[in-house]
Amino acid sequence: MKMKTSPGIRADATITRGRLRRVFSSLFLVAVVVTAVAASDRSTENPPKQTRALTFAERVAYQRAIEDVYWRHRIWPEECTDSKPSLDAVMSQAQLEKKVSDYLRNSQALEDYGQRPITAEQLQAEMDRMAQHTKQPEVLRELFEALGNDPFVIAECLARPLLTERLVDDSLAQDKTGRFESARTKGLRSMPMAATLASVAYTLPKISEGAPPCTDDTWTATSTANAPHGRSLQTAVWTGSEMIVWGAVLSQSISTPAADMIRTRIAG
Repeated sequence: MKMKTSPGIRADATITRGRLRRVFSSLFLVAVVVTAVAASDRSTENPPKQTRALTFAERVAYQRAIEDVYWRHRIWPEECTDSKPSLDAVMSQAQLEKKVSDYLRNSQALEDYGQRPITAEQLQAEMDRMAQHTKQPEVLRELFEALGNDPFVIAECLARPLLTERLVDDSLAQDKTGRFESARTKGLRSMPMAATLASVAYTLPKISEGAPPCTDDTWTATSTANAPHGRSLQTAVWTGSEMIVWGAVLSQSISTPAADMIRTRIAG
């Protein structure tokens, strides 16, 4: 004998199934939203790695942008009756290309000499150092803006030359065999190390407000680590963007002239 289901029971079952479907749909939507938010948070904390390349021509263009900022802040002597010339009038394309070639060649020499390239971590640390310890934050902001506030470009075209220069000085001071100097004379490879291709995730550092304004005719003691040799009878000039010292004799011997020229830029 078959039992008949009353219409009321069938209606209740239909309503229950509909409610269950709505509950499951709501739970599914919540799960999707939570997953998307979590993925967004992870991407914020750990920005995706970038695989990018810079051609030599792009590096030269960025170098010109850097030099243009330095040139705008360079003091033009009041004694000069002519107006301050443009950057193009004082720096040729060949000079810009040489600057880029020099820091790429030095980067390559450091890799060959130390058997490891300059790492992304070192470049990020150099950017952080500049941002935290700059004496003229407004100039550093202009440099960052000239490079599009792009951390990859800033790392490769501003931080790399400065870091390379310091590492080269250290290597030359420690190398007693001349092997590093020999590595510097090699021609650039077609794809010089990781300088032309990188897969990294740089972050743009926040620029500090810098130290209080300088007071004329006052000096603050600095570390002598990796400093140039002591010298006397030198000539020095402040250009508004860098200090240049040349034409001295070493302090150890009054008869030994200093063959190097010291240039210290404000961005570093």
